[in-house]
Amino acid sequence: MRKIFIIISLLIAITLFAEFPDGNELIRKVDDNMYSKNAVSTSRMIVHGRRGSRTMEIKSWAEGENRSFSEYLSPPRDAGTKMLKLEDKLWIYNPSSDRTIQISGHMLRQSMMGSDLSYEDMMEENELIKIYNAEVTEEEIINERDCWIVLLTAKVEDAAYQTKKVWIDKERYLPLREERFGKSGKLLKTTEIKEVFRIGKRWYPKNMVFKDVLKKGKGTEFIIDSIEFDVEIPESRFSKAALRK
Repeated sequence: MRKIFIIISLLIAITLFAEFPDGNELIRKVDDNMYSKNAVSTSRMIVHGRRGSRTMEIKSWAEGENRSFSEYLSPPRDAGTKMLKLEDKLWIYNPSSDRTIQISGHMLRQSMMGSDLSYEDMMEENELIKIYNAEVTEEEIINERDCWIVLLTAKVEDAAYQTKKVWIDKERYLPLREERFGKSGKLLKTTEIKEVFRIGKRWYPKNMVFKDVLKKGKGTEFIIDSIEFDVEIPESRFSKAALRK
């Protein structure tokens, strides 16, 4: 009788395990949903600090994951600040000092415009499959959506985070929640998608909240007001000369 019970238990365990999708195929579908040839967007970044909140309006141009250009439109103190990413290099133009500086080394870990995001976060490649191996570990319902819980483990040495725990919407292939861990296993940052919208055949985040758990405050909210995919972007947009225009 005991042997029969053990066999049945093993069969149930194997069946349940078999129902989990392949982790790498799952994040490939996430990449297909999130990734585009290029995009132009307008967004708001709201930094919720200890003493209040401030809102920045941004227009961004992106081509794949290697080239992007952002311009801050408001508030007045930040207007005219521009950022250019080319491959693994990042430059920032500050209009008040009329200087362009390259952000590199330890500076990449600094807060971007006082937010919960670092410059290193901005530089991270968009396609998960290039950086991580994935394993589906369990499932859970969050915000009334069925999700797979996926453990991502870095397969490249220069990954910003050694591991990530991600809750992926089973139907929309969106990472609705994310926890990012350092090499020590310590939780460093969290991300949560509060609202999504549909553009053509893809689902995309509308409202996200990023939180650096090592900082005080209520996190940084990122709201996409408009976005267009696969549009023509002039080559001149991704140049150092564009920073000073």
